[in-house]
Amino acid sequence: MTRGRTDFTASESADVLRAAVDRLSEGFEDLPPTEARIPGGAEIARLLEEVAERLQNNYPYFHPFYAGQMLKPPHPAARLAYALAMWLNPNNHALDGGRESSRMEKEAVAEIAAMFGWKAPAFLGHLCGGGTMANLEALWVAGRLRPGAAVVASTQAHYTHGRIGSVLGLPFESIACDARGRMDVRVLERRLERGGVGTVVATIGTTATGSVDPLPEILALRERHAFHLHADAAYGGYFGLAENLAPDARRAYDRLREVDSIVIDPHKHGLQPYGCGCVLFRDPAVGRFYKHDSPYTYFSSDELHLGEISLECSRPGASAVALWATQRLLPLEAGGEFAGGLTDCRAAALDFHAALADDARFLPGFPPELDIVVWIPRAESATEASLRSRRIFEEAARRNLHLALAELPSEFFDLGRAGIARDRETVTCLRSVLMKPEHREWTSRILAILGEAADASA
Repeated sequence: MTRGRTDFTASESADVLRAAVDRLSEGFEDLPPTEARIPGGAEIARLLEEVAERLQNNYPYFHPFYAGQMLKPPHPAARLAYALAMWLNPNNHALDGGRESSRMEKEAVAEIAAMFGWKAPAFLGHLCGGGTMANLEALWVAGRLRPGAAVVASTQAHYTHGRIGSVLGLPFESIACDARGRMDVRVLERRLERGGVGTVVATIGTTATGSVDPLPEILALRERHAFHLHADAAYGGYFGLAENLAPDARRAYDRLREVDSIVIDPHKHGLQPYGCGCVLFRDPAVGRFYKHDSPYTYFSSDELHLGEISLECSRPGASAVALWATQRLLPLEAGGEFAGGLTDCRAAALDFHAALADDARFLPGFPPELDIVVWIPRAESATEASLRSRRIFEEAARRNLHLALAELPSEFFDLGRAGIARDRETVTCLRSVLMKPEHREWTSRILAILGEAADASA
């Protein structure tokens, strides 16, 4: 997410990594020499050529013409730091398995917590395999605090919340959304009045549309109904640093420090390799739920082992090293280079949405709150628009423009005003996640190809 150069050639990366490996090796020069046994070592070069050939059968996630799902390559600093750490392959389950990488994880997680206004030691948190595992841990803790009580989230919340509820044995219910994909607070309030709700999940950036639930209003309901409030900010968490949020979204981000737990995915806008998620708890006392008496855990240090506050045991220390290095290069601060990249992503989405609104061939949904845009081709009915969306999707791919499809409520689009018959409750729409800062400069070229695809599909 840098304004200037964003990648290195393979040769340059190899040179940088080789020099770093030499520097790393200096720390072990007092050890007796040893030769590692590498089965199949003579065939590695040939094997990598085969791997590279196989990987050509993929989408160009690194290119601005990939504007579909939430996928983009990690920052070069993250790649190289991860590769360097893999020379040791540390395990951050315990300090013995990842002594320095564990400290780097604590530092990196503290920087993420500080982005939300939480300062050590008044929080608890760690990295994990991704947003699903992070949400599992957050709802597991919530269930321990309020056993048997229901978990509720919006109909546009990530589908894994319902699945997690099933895994944990917690009742799960969905709350209807408004016409902008945000949890309907009036529906939530009526459900709370019936009782039995222990946890409310506020989604800060839904997967389909990037919508931000109305957190200030949900916090006001918590004052009256005393539920546990979890913020699923797996996708949208970093956008609090952006300078161009709309007022409603800005108010939500400004109140995030008041929730009970937060999930954020560094492997999305945090520029990290998969999988790297993060879960944070405002009250560090919830660490008591993780307590265990393992007879084989490492005991060489009295310091807190990250494995003592994580449901996962073995965890890649390389992920922590990559995150630490990236945040050292691009600090999580307002007005910085990292924050500027987020501002560019949202600006690209706003420009894209405005252009679609001015094009007689398309009908965009509501204005984006983050960097996700949804739209449909104009047609006589929602059914015909859905069919045309699929044809445009295919025509765009033939022109090397890769979009996504989503099935969303018809009410997300002003069909009546556009003269489109609402003959079904959902509509298949086109969707773009403009999560690369360079998308801001590529918007016009993407729109041109989209227009060609629309004309070819008519």
